[in-house]
Amino acid sequence: MKVLIPIYSMYGHIYKMAQAVKEGVEKVEGMEGVIMRVPETLPEDVIEKMGASEAKEEIDKLPVVTPEDLADADAIIFGTPTRFGNMIGQMRQFLDSTGGLWAEGKLVGKVGGVFTSSATQHGGQESTILTFHVTMLHQGMIIAGLPYAFEGQTTMDEITGGSPYGAATIADGDGSRMPTENELNGARHQGKYIAGIAKKLNS
Repeated sequence: MKVLIPIYSMYGHIYKMAQAVKEGVEKVEGMEGVIMRVPETLPEDVIEKMGASEAKEEIDKLPVVTPEDLADADAIIFGTPTRFGNMIGQMRQFLDSTGGLWAEGKLVGKVGGVFTSSATQHGGQESTILTFHVTMLHQGMIIAGLPYAFEGQTTMDEITGGSPYGAATIADGDGSRMPTENELNGARHQGKYIAGIAKKLNS
């Protein structure tokens, strides 16, 4: 069974979290995590000016996701950076291309979730995931977050991303802070949790 992990990542934070989500998915017997990327909409020269070219080299090697890939998956865990408290434009544009799936009910009953990153501690992580849920609900999906069974989200030992809505990381304003082990563990937990639900639903 396949858990699709469609992401957008410019500086590598979401990609690193996606790799942890995949690890968690594959802790569930018989489940495979597949990371893909949504289509890029920015010109190459703009990406270069944003200082993202080096990180994007590896990310751009990922296969580009299509609406049909969503339909073929047993579960879907989306990864998107935060932009002004919402998903990034590239992810929004991809989701806006899935009207055909909606018309045919192709995602109805599929379990899924969302993980994210933001530059600052209060940079819109929760609102990004919650507003993402609206699209998922319109598609008829079953939403799963990051339950408090993952105790790392309540830690007071460090500043950390993550909430009951989904795993998250804090990148810092210049992108210099990569996901901590606690944040990666949250991503692993969410991946395992959603894969487990998908396996039960499809058994």
